[in-house]
Amino acid sequence: MSDPSPYIALALQTKCFAVNGDADARASRPRMAEAIRRIGSQIAASKRFIGPDVRLVVLPEYFLTGFPMGEPTAVWSEKACLAPGGPEYRALGEIARANDVFLAGNAYEADEHFPGLYFQCSFVVAPAGEVVLRYRRLVTLFGPSPYDVWDQYLARYGLDGVFPVVDTEIGRLAAIASEEILYPEIARAQAVRGAEVFVHSSSEIAAALTTPKNVAKQARAIENLTYVVSANSAGIEGIAIPSASTDASSKIIDFRGQVLAEAGYGESMASYAEIDVGDLRRYRRRPGMPNLLSRQPMHLWSQAYAGVDIQPSNTLVDAWGGLTVPNPAFYAQRQRAVIDKLVDSGLI
Repeated sequence: MSDPSPYIALALQTKCFAVNGDADARASRPRMAEAIRRIGSQIAASKRFIGPDVRLVVLPEYFLTGFPMGEPTAVWSEKACLAPGGPEYRALGEIARANDVFLAGNAYEADEHFPGLYFQCSFVVAPAGEVVLRYRRLVTLFGPSPYDVWDQYLARYGLDGVFPVVDTEIGRLAAIASEEILYPEIARAQAVRGAEVFVHSSSEIAAALTTPKNVAKQARAIENLTYVVSANSAGIEGIAIPSASTDASSKIIDFRGQVLAEAGYGESMASYAEIDVGDLRRYRRRPGMPNLLSRQPMHLWSQAYAGVDIQPSNTLVDAWGGLTVPNPAFYAQRQRAVIDKLVDSGLI
């Protein structure tokens, strides 16, 4: 199989208009539709400016809705969650098709197999318009995750469905959701499944000082010999948090950890750079100290982690196998209980 030709990836730094203030879906869905229309125009204009070899566009985290701020699970599901195959995904597919790009983003999503819950989903839409990758965020503090219904989720989707990697004409793509860039195990689990380009939808504080996420982006690229295409929001309008708190620092990092492009504050297409998967593959096949991926003693790590239990699984499954829909306070209480357990065990 021949290597993909070099192409341009764009981390589109675009503003999010939150739906928290909308009373219901009748108010929120038109807002989301307008956001998609607006982003479609930005992608088309950016590609005209940059050039026709733009093949990958990454959008920020929860770019259509913002994030829940204490809303009950049922309320957020009704007004903010996408249905697989629903109108929002179809509209995004039209944008991908019209611009001949792989379009990556992140949204809250329902799943018919887990009624009453939602997951935060990072996705990739192919130029033909169909969703070819769907990754559900595993580590989250304020919402459900597949790990909360782990046994049932694993039975339904399998481990490769938990850590999906899609082989495309522009390379093998995998997704990392926002804060999960801080968890090296997630990136590594996808790298050992062949990932070459991480699409990272984020909505994060970007400061003049070095931030944990920006350090982690370079670390994940170096550790796994992968590109990282990371898109941050250009602020969030419609919530009480100052809008520019999550702004700037969209960037593209190569497999040596070098920052190839980075955006400043505000809506921006400035974070674009060339991705050369053929160069990455040649580097991965070259013996030497820098080839970290080839030097991983995976059996050693599995033994080191064996028997260590910190965050419990299946916390949203009752004793009879039914699903429990949590109230907003559940997640804080669960974290407090985990910390207390770590203290009691002497680990912290």
